[in-house]
Amino acid sequence: MDSNDHPKADSGHLSEIEHLKARVEDLEQRLRRKEVYYYASETAQQQLISKENPTFPKRGMPGRFAENIIRDYHQLDFNERLNTSSYVNVTMEIEEERVACLGMKINIADQTVYPATFMIHDHVVNMLADLWNAPKNSDAFLETGVHAGAGTVGSTEACLLAALALKFRWRKWYAAKYGLTDDEVRKEYPNIVISSMYQAAHAKSFKYLDIMPKLIHPQHFEMVLNPDDVKEAIDDHTIGVVCILGNHYSGHYDPVEEIDSVIRQVNEEKGYQVGIHVDGASGAFIAPFDRSNSRRWNFELPTVLSISASGHKFGESVAGTGWVVWRQRKDLSEHVAISVSYLGGNADSYTLNFSRPASGIMVQFYKILRLGWEGYSAKVRVQMSNAKVIRDALRQMTFNGKPRFVMLDNGDEDCLPVVAAMLNPSLNLPYDDIDLQHTISDDHWYVCGYRMQYDNPLTGELTPLFSDMKGEQSMFRIVVKSNLTREMAVSLCAVIDRACHWLDDHLGTGLASESFVQFNETADQPSRMDSALMAPLKNDLIRRATTLRRRDIIPRTISVGLSGPRTGSTSKSKVAHPAC
Repeated sequence: MDSNDHPKADSGHLSEIEHLKARVEDLEQRLRRKEVYYYASETAQQQLISKENPTFPKRGMPGRFAENIIRDYHQLDFNERLNTSSYVNVTMEIEEERVACLGMKINIADQTVYPATFMIHDHVVNMLADLWNAPKNSDAFLETGVHAGAGTVGSTEACLLAALALKFRWRKWYAAKYGLTDDEVRKEYPNIVISSMYQAAHAKSFKYLDIMPKLIHPQHFEMVLNPDDVKEAIDDHTIGVVCILGNHYSGHYDPVEEIDSVIRQVNEEKGYQVGIHVDGASGAFIAPFDRSNSRRWNFELPTVLSISASGHKFGESVAGTGWVVWRQRKDLSEHVAISVSYLGGNADSYTLNFSRPASGIMVQFYKILRLGWEGYSAKVRVQMSNAKVIRDALRQMTFNGKPRFVMLDNGDEDCLPVVAAMLNPSLNLPYDDIDLQHTISDDHWYVCGYRMQYDNPLTGELTPLFSDMKGEQSMFRIVVKSNLTREMAVSLCAVIDRACHWLDDHLGTGLASESFVQFNETADQPSRMDSALMAPLKNDLIRRATTLRRRDIIPRTISVGLSGPRTGSTSKSKVAHPAC
């Protein structure tokens, strides 16, 4: 061997030794991490994910460390049980959690491998069809023993499927009526009649499915579709009318029975086949169990073609659970059915997505078995009762001898367990419902405050929700879920009262005049007040606000209330379609 090769060999040998040393050190560190107390570890003193330069981690860590990190993130959230802005269920029994974990391992799309689990799915579809009075002699049930329906990922997917079925049904009818080919009818732009108080699911229908919304703007003290307006809106391009069974702003039910009557009249006069989709995201699990509800809204009415619901809201299942049931398969659900054969058998799939865990379906089945009719009825009775406690407390709160709040919900009957109100505009208070929301949050409660406006899907501009109220007007709502007990309801009322008095004391009322209200810009009527006249008022308010010690609620309010759109944490309040 050439002597010149020895240094190279030694160098390579040393390099290998260094590499082995590094490996040993790495293994020792990993061992130490496994044995060390998490909060005494190096991991606990590192910012693991850089916001400026996020990268995929090179090495892993013990499972308990990863769990601790995720729990630390969660600690920075609001307490989910004190979140009254959302309709989504947040409480689970131990048995329910075990069922959910079981479902995580099962792909419900694979009906061939998991036929018994899919039977659970079909059981739930049939029980909901029974709950909503679906015809027992429907073609789907007579042929298969299962009503036309599907478990979905929330009610958003359910609404999209229902809209697709209505659209394809309309295409078939329109092509036959005017003698059009498939290519010709696809050039026509269908529409759907709906209230401006629709939930975000329908915005996706308009955009993704190319359906034009015919928007009806109700009055703020009614918050429901007017049947006469519906009658005027229907034409030969209308695929259907959406009736909302409990809008997410105030909990009102659209008058489905009256709208059914109007649609039957229009169909008879003009030869249309327009039907109703009931968006029961919240109300379809409330109305059947509410003894105060005297309205007909489900498949008892002949033009109701489909009903959707969020199982994860008042159905009490886990997040991501939804349902849709059709009156029949023919000319409805058949339009969205896809035959799947590559998983070892033949099966129909109704959903927009495919693979998903069975957790929501299993938990929904658990909850129906666990509660039954009597349990759901008792739960709804408690929710309505606790909503009344909050509603009555707000009615009793005053400012200078006048009611502090104007109630906007439907009261104690024929509605969701939702309390909706706004600060009394006649008081000319120098703060609004969104400021109240922020102040309430200092006591850990989260109440949803927002403007009475939304992003118009036709124009892309902020538009008032109501025909008789400016979009800049604010309001708030409290969703009384099953976990909001009487003790918690009383506590929330005390927090609201305390927050109002804190705002009174720290902002004062010296500027609460008509001129202050006129300075506020609105979405539909920008302020025309000379900025030079506004400046002294604005500067005085900011000077006062900077002396406050509670967060930055008041400075944020003042800095934008007199100059332009809200930003920062209040920017989500510009558009009034809050998350639900």
